[in-house]
Amino acid sequence: MDKALKTEVIKSFAKTEKDTGSSEVQIAILTSRINELTEHLRVNKKDKSTQHGLLIMVSRRRKLLKYLSRKDHAGFLKITDKLGIRKR
Repeated sequence: MDKALKTEVIKSFAKTEKDTGSSEVQIAILTSRINELTEHLRVNKKDKSTQHGLLIMVSRRRKLLKYLSRKDHAGFLKITDKLGIRKR
């Protein structure tokens, strides 16, 4: 993920101008990285270290989504719809 894409993702999901660490921003960044690694693994099926990193990112995103669902359910529904993530 290059710097320009990351700043674009941060701007689109930030609550304020200097917001870079809220749950919504973290989930959006992880989703972007997960999508990139998924495409990489479609080409390189035997890249086990990338596959391991992808599983770690997916579990981290799942934990953040669970936290956001407890704290701000409306925000949870909004971000899952915007990113196209399935909800439970």
